[in-house]
Amino acid sequence: MFDYIVKRLLSLIPVLVGISIITFLILRLTPGDPAEAYLRLSQIPPTEAAVAAVREEFGLDRPLVVQYGEWLVKALTLDFGKSYATHRPVWDEMMFLLPATAQLAGVSLLFTLIISIPMGIFSALYKDGWFDNFCRLIAFTSAAMPNFWLGFMLMYFFALKLDLVPTLGRGSWEHFILPAITLSFSYIATYIRLLRTSMLENLDQPFVLYARARGLKESWIIGRHVLKNAMLPVVTALGMSIGHLLSGSVIVESVFAWPGIGRFCVSAILNRDYPVVQCFVLMMAVVFVIANLLVDIAYAWLDPRIRLKGESS
Repeated sequence: MFDYIVKRLLSLIPVLVGISIITFLILRLTPGDPAEAYLRLSQIPPTEAAVAAVREEFGLDRPLVVQYGEWLVKALTLDFGKSYATHRPVWDEMMFLLPATAQLAGVSLLFTLIISIPMGIFSALYKDGWFDNFCRLIAFTSAAMPNFWLGFMLMYFFALKLDLVPTLGRGSWEHFILPAITLSFSYIATYIRLLRTSMLENLDQPFVLYARARGLKESWIIGRHVLKNAMLPVVTALGMSIGHLLSGSVIVESVFAWPGIGRFCVSAILNRDYPVVQCFVLMMAVVFVIANLLVDIAYAWLDPRIRLKGESS
């Protein structure tokens, strides 16, 4: 298992380097001059002399290869420059806002697992029943419903009409309810259908028939054998969901005025705050890569065939 983890870690190095190059080039090749954006946010008239001075100060007049090298060296030390809007170090801003986003993503993920796993199991056990049809309705509804629209509808009914929960900001546990439901709704439906399909496939396997012939209890067969194998695709989807919950909170945080890095990034995009956008994109890419690594490790632990294949290659 240790050799497998080391090989997976080494394989991530070229991936991260490629992500850093793409992140750097995308912002450098997009329309607009970062020097002009900095001057406008600083409320300084963007004259030719001022633009030239800022470009020289930030090294924007140097070749792209040199700029990337300097940026990479600084990024390795977590130095992403200063925000054009706040004039504070970007990394400090991100670390100050990250706990709010991580808390919202964690609550949403917990809510997703608590709801989707039992519903997926019962949907498979009572196939084509009323509960299974209800789960299908949820899946179809979530596929056609944008997150921001759901957020506005929840705010309208539960906050404005019924006055049950607060609508904006971050404070008590009540502030988590509407944003967490909005962020997790589509994942709940996805996990239900994914677990249902995997459960039905495993219920048709010969080992289930043999276990029943041996007289084992149905609850033992479902919990000990079927569910463990059925969770493999769910674990795979879980790794992607962690990154999506963090990066996908951009819209939800804007709707509910949640003080996290997603809302901060939206403001940075509108203001052309390039250091913030660049740091956010790279941070989310690293989160995706690490999440996928953890999923690969969990997958290898659940299914030894994958680990043995990885060690032999």
